[in-house]
Amino acid sequence: MKHIAIIPARSGSKGLKDKNIKLLNGIPMMAYTIKAALSAGIYDCVHVSTDSEEYARIAEGYGAEQLFLRPPELSGDTAGSWDVVRWTLHKYEEMGKGFDCVTLLQPTSPLREAKDIVNASRLMEEREAQAVVAVCPVDHSPLWCNVLPKDGNMKGFLDKAENSRRQKFPDYYRINGALYMVRTELIWQENMQLYGEKTYAYVMPRERSVDIDDETDFLVAQAILKSRE
Repeated sequence: MKHIAIIPARSGSKGLKDKNIKLLNGIPMMAYTIKAALSAGIYDCVHVSTDSEEYARIAEGYGAEQLFLRPPELSGDTAGSWDVVRWTLHKYEEMGKGFDCVTLLQPTSPLREAKDIVNASRLMEEREAQAVVAVCPVDHSPLWCNVLPKDGNMKGFLDKAENSRRQKFPDYYRINGALYMVRTELIWQENMQLYGEKTYAYVMPRERSVDIDDETDFLVAQAILKSRE
C-alpha cells in the first residue's frame, strides 16, 4: 500500500504570527510533525503543502518532500483541508505517483509522536478501516455546560448533570486535530463522509493533543516539551 503524509502549512496566521515556523524550543513548529512522520517509517512520501518558498526550504531542510507550492486559491483562511489534500494528490498523479492512503498531519499538533502514527496505522489494518481519526478525552464533561439566557439566569443549568449523577458520567472525547488517516478511495468520493461506520477513533492522551492556535497554546506546548527534557 502506497501511503503519503500531507502536512498543510500555509504561511501567515492571524492568531499567532507565522506559527507554523515559529521556533518552539529552538525548532520550527512544523519540524516536529515532519520528524514524527519520517520516524514512523510507514510513508512513501512526506509532503509539506505550503504557499511559501521560505516554508518549503525549511521543510526540505528537515527531510520533507516539497515539489510544488500551493496555489493562492487554496492558501486563504477559507481553504478546506480536504480540498488541499485532493489538489495535492492530483499533482502527484500528474507526475505518475498514486497513493492508496493519506494521513493529514496538522503542523499545529507538535506533541504528537511517531508512535501515535504507527499505532493509528495498525488500528486501520486491524479494523480494515476506511479512516482513523485521532481523539482525546475532554477536560470536563459537557454535562457541566449549558447555554445562558440574556439575563444570566441559571435555572435548570445543571439538569443534565443532576440526572446523570445516579450513574457514572460517560466518557466524552473530542477530535484533537493531530491525525486523520484516510483511504484515498474515500477522499475521492463525492460528498465525502469521513465519519461513517468504517471510521475508527485513535485515542491519544491530552498531553500529546495540544493544538496550537494562540500564544497560550504555544506556551503550554513549550512547557510540556521542556518537562520531557
